[in-house]
Amino acid sequence: MTQLNNHNVGNLSAAIETPRYDRQAVTAGIVHIGVGGFHRAHQAMYLDALMNQGEALEWGIVGVGVMPSDKRMQQVLTTQDCLYTLIVKHPNGDYQPRVIGSMVDYLFAPDDCNVVIEKMADPSIKIVSLTVTEGGYNVHPVTGEFNLADPQVQGDLAHPDTPSTSFGLVVEALVRRRSRGIAPFTVMSCDNIQSNGDVAKQMFSAYAHARSPALGKWLSDNVAFPNAMVDRITPVTSAVDIEELAQRFGLDDAWPVVCEPFTQWVVEDHFPLGRPALAKVGVQLVDDVEPYELMKLRLLNASHQALTYFGYLAGYRYAHEVCQDPLFVEFLLGYMREEGAPTLAPVPGVDLETYQLTLIERFANPQIKDTLARLCAESSDRIPKWLLPVIRQQLAQGGEIERSAAVVASWARYAEGVDEQGEAIEIVDRLRDSLIAIAAKNRVRPAAFIENRELFGDLADQPRFLNAYLSALSSLHEHGARATLEALVSSKGTV
Repeated sequence: MTQLNNHNVGNLSAAIETPRYDRQAVTAGIVHIGVGGFHRAHQAMYLDALMNQGEALEWGIVGVGVMPSDKRMQQVLTTQDCLYTLIVKHPNGDYQPRVIGSMVDYLFAPDDCNVVIEKMADPSIKIVSLTVTEGGYNVHPVTGEFNLADPQVQGDLAHPDTPSTSFGLVVEALVRRRSRGIAPFTVMSCDNIQSNGDVAKQMFSAYAHARSPALGKWLSDNVAFPNAMVDRITPVTSAVDIEELAQRFGLDDAWPVVCEPFTQWVVEDHFPLGRPALAKVGVQLVDDVEPYELMKLRLLNASHQALTYFGYLAGYRYAHEVCQDPLFVEFLLGYMREEGAPTLAPVPGVDLETYQLTLIERFANPQIKDTLARLCAESSDRIPKWLLPVIRQQLAQGGEIERSAAVVASWARYAEGVDEQGEAIEIVDRLRDSLIAIAAKNRVRPAAFIENRELFGDLADQPRFLNAYLSALSSLHEHGARATLEALVSSKGTV
C-alpha cells in the first residue's frame, strides 16, 4: 500500500493521473474557507487542470477550516502534503482517479486565528473564496438580514482581533491590509445561494458595519464580491470509496473525493487584483450570472428536494434509485417543466428541455451513490432559498404550485422523524429540535409546519398554497408517499 504524499506521488499506478507540474513551484494566491468535498471536486480541480497546462502556478490554494469538525481535514491533508485523489465515476462504471495538487497548505483557524488572518493579509493573496454551505452566511430566513445576535458573531465583535467566524477572520484581514496600504482581495462565494456574491457582500458589510459604520462603508465600496454558479454532484466520501481506491490501485488516501463527470462553473468576471485564466479549462466568465444560477437553483437543487423526502419515505436511500423509478421521474419532470422552468428567463446558450433531461440522467448515475440522507440535511437552509421562491413567483403569476407544495409537505412529514415503516429518521438540521417539535403537531394541526413564519413568511396565508399543502400532507399520512405521487401525477396528466 502506497501512502499518498509528495514523496510517493511519482510512484503511483499509471492509471492514476498525477500533477504534471512542479508542486514546489506553486505559490499561494487564493485562500479558501470551508474545504469540503465540493471544493476539492470543483474549484481546486479547475486550478489543478490549469496548472497542468503550465499556467497559474502563482494561484495555489491555502485551505482554511473554521469549524471544530474541520480538524480531521487538517490532519489528513497535512499527512498527505495537501494531495488527495479525485475519483470521477461514470454511469457506465468507468472509474477515473486523479491526484489533485493545487492546494499548498491547510490552516485550522481554531488553533491560531492570527496565522489565518496574516495569510489573508499577505499581498500575494488576491482571492479569498468560500464554500461554507447555505447556512454559513448567517442570513435570517425571512428578513434576509445579517443575524447580529448570533453568539459567535457577538464574540467576534467584542474581540475583533481574535475572531472565530469567517466574517471576523475575513474582515480583520481586510482591516490589516488597509492599514498596511495593501489593496483588498476579492471575496468569491462558491455556495448554492442565489446571487451568492451579493449575499456575501451584504453579510460581510453588515458585520464590518457593526464593528464600525465607516469600516462597513469602506468594505462595501472597495471589496469585490463576484457572483458565481457552481455545479457538480459530490456525495460524501464513504469508507467503501476509500477501500475501493486502495484495492484497485494500492493507494492509501484517507479522504479521497468522489464526483460525477459533469461539472460547470459560471463566474462574473470581476476580480480587481486579477484571476487565473479559468476560461482555458472550461469556466464560463460572464457579465451576468443570474440566469445560470436561477436555472441551477430552481431546477437541479430544488429537484433534489423534490426527490429526496418522497424517496426516503417511500423506502429508497439513494438518489439513483429514485431516478430509476418512472413514477418519480414523471413527478420530477412535471415539477421542472410546469413549476420551476416557468420562473426562469432565457439562459444564454442553454436549451432548458435538454438541461432538464440531463439532470435526470445525472441523478440516475448508479456509480455516484448519492445518499438521500445527505440531500435531506439542512433543509431549513435549502428549501427557503431553492423552492419557496418558485412557489411565490408561481403564485404571483398564476402558475402551477401543486407539486412544489407537495414537496414542502413531504419535508414536513419527514421532519416527524419516523418513516413509513416505523423506523426512526435522523434529522440533520441546524433547527432540528424546533422542526421536530412543530412536525409533531402535523396530525392535530396540519398547518403548523408552514405557520413557522421564520421559514415560510406569509405562505400559510396564501389559500392556494395552503390547500395544496394540506391536501398533500393528508395524503402522505393516509396513503403514503408513493400513493401521494401517483395521485399527483395522475391529476396532472403525462408531462
